[in-house]
Amino acid sequence: MTDTAKTIAIIGAGIVGVSTAIWLQRDGHQVVLIDRAGPAEGTSYGNGGVLASCSIVPVTTPGLIAKAPRMLFSPNEPLFLRWGYLPRLAPWLLRYLRRANARDATQTAAAMAPIVGDSLADHLALAQGTGAEKWVVPSDYLFIYNDRAHFQGDAFGWNLRRQNGFVWDEMEAEEFRGYDPIFSSDLRFAVRLKDHGRITDPGQYVKDLAAHVVASGGQLIQADVEDIARENGRVTGVRAGGRTIPCDAAVIATGVWSGPLARKLGLEVPLEAERGYHIEFWNPNFMPKSPVMVAARKFVATPMEGRLRLAGVVEFGGLDAGPSRAPIELLKRSAAAVFPGLKADEVTEWLGHRPAPADSIPVIGELPHLKGAFTGFGHHHVGLTGGPKTGRILAQLIAGRQPNIDLSVYSPARYTKAGQN
Repeated sequence: MTDTAKTIAIIGAGIVGVSTAIWLQRDGHQVVLIDRAGPAEGTSYGNGGVLASCSIVPVTTPGLIAKAPRMLFSPNEPLFLRWGYLPRLAPWLLRYLRRANARDATQTAAAMAPIVGDSLADHLALAQGTGAEKWVVPSDYLFIYNDRAHFQGDAFGWNLRRQNGFVWDEMEAEEFRGYDPIFSSDLRFAVRLKDHGRITDPGQYVKDLAAHVVASGGQLIQADVEDIARENGRVTGVRAGGRTIPCDAAVIATGVWSGPLARKLGLEVPLEAERGYHIEFWNPNFMPKSPVMVAARKFVATPMEGRLRLAGVVEFGGLDAGPSRAPIELLKRSAAAVFPGLKADEVTEWLGHRPAPADSIPVIGELPHLKGAFTGFGHHHVGLTGGPKTGRILAQLIAGRQPNIDLSVYSPARYTKAGQN
């Protein structure tokens, strides 16, 4: 508990915003959650549901530039582009691809490990006493390959995981079948990482956490945020829904929608919407034992409450366009190939937007030029995984305590004019 209670406005009621709110309340502060659609109505609803602590390896690894053109022109590869969006995408894309090298990928992995590396423990600590504990399930996490040679082709990423303290078991075909026999016989090698977890209903989990915030005295306001009010270099309020909500500090945690608001505060974050899809098989005739990443097809399959969710596929096309059919059809073909005989009462589809900064490192911390303005966004594929740790870091910073990790790599200062010089 803190001696001086503050009022904190948190813009965004996804996993990062709700986590921040809970940790601030536990510190004795008043919180106001503001979201244009309500808790868990965006990416926090539709993510893969895996507490993927080992997912520290960025997409931008060596060799990406050579592989990307082939992937874009094949309907069977998990990378799609709405070509009319390319002129707007190009500046971000050039910065993104420049990091597809060993040095930058190694830096990104080292930056992500402290944010996501203890995700199961972070979620258990966050959810304790909130009523949302039931959605957090400890589990293994499997990466499934065609064979050992296929796995060895990913040696760069696995070496990065080893450098950051991850260990795993390797299962050849017979042992893999003994662990879980439901997969296609074409898949003959698996890597098992223990001490991971899954959320069995990500949307309801975040809604339950948000309900706990309100039950603990927090406010929840559904409104569009227009700006952050400030005087003499300090935050004084948040302008939302045609009024100003007074506060001592404000947190921007609206995922990919954070860019315009951050820009009003002097941050030029190169942030793109990575359009991600999921399909759900409701009441399926079988479930995998653990969440899995199917490496050949780049999708995650997660057993959830009453359904099996397949999430993945990357599409660039901005925030405004509706869903494309090609990514959905690819996920359906992948499901048929990986899970022979899979049947369900119903199959549903979803499109969401992941916040992708060009350096694949989230923006976490206080703005150097505006006291009381904090950011917590840009987690790319691992927002659910890293949300609780990000929220705890922000709560500590707001309380004037220094977290026990080097925060400089996440700092918003890198996106100010001074930081870019």
